[in-house]
Amino acid sequence: MNVTVRLAQQPEADELLGRSPLAALVGMLLDQQVPMEWAFTGPLTIAGRLGHKDLDAHEIATYNPEEFVALLCEKPAVHRYPAAMAKRVQQLCQFLVAQYDGDAAALWKDVATGRELLSRLNALPGFGKQKSQIFLALLGKQYGVRPEGWREAAGAYGEDGAFRSVADITGPESLERVRATKQELKLAAKEEKAAKDARARTKVRA
Repeated sequence: MNVTVRLAQQPEADELLGRSPLAALVGMLLDQQVPMEWAFTGPLTIAGRLGHKDLDAHEIATYNPEEFVALLCEKPAVHRYPAAMAKRVQQLCQFLVAQYDGDAAALWKDVATGRELLSRLNALPGFGKQKSQIFLALLGKQYGVRPEGWREAAGAYGEDGAFRSVADITGPESLERVRATKQELKLAAKEEKAAKDARARTKVRA
């Protein structure tokens, strides 16, 4: 895998994400409750603290858990919740070692359909349906991994020009568009919940 991405908005971090399937997976895992650029810079930070230019699933899987936590907690921390994410990164790598001999790219090398790939991603520790669909969309839109039906399997995140997730980030402008879309969706969800609660209260009074 060797593509040009701008997910971290930092050249060295993006270069790693463009050539390392494991780095891309770890970045996606870290992408929660922190800015996207922070999450996707994480793989480079971890690799550097391990003394390497890339991540190795076997090394991380067998790393002393307490020392790995300390590695991610070192300032500046890799994540807002570095201890919890250290555990999740190790669990992810342990799963990859057990199921794919540590080769992250094996997740999608031989898949025939988007639905099959989504199922494999859903099985990963720390990957729920939404994260799996976003990563599937990222693979299809920016990494050239496009099994039959990948857009449909990725749901709304697979739509062309959706600007819904990291899958649509190709630079600073698209990053801001994705952020704006996320804010709009959050506001709409909040308003819908408020309306639903109001209807429920009205029904109770009636």
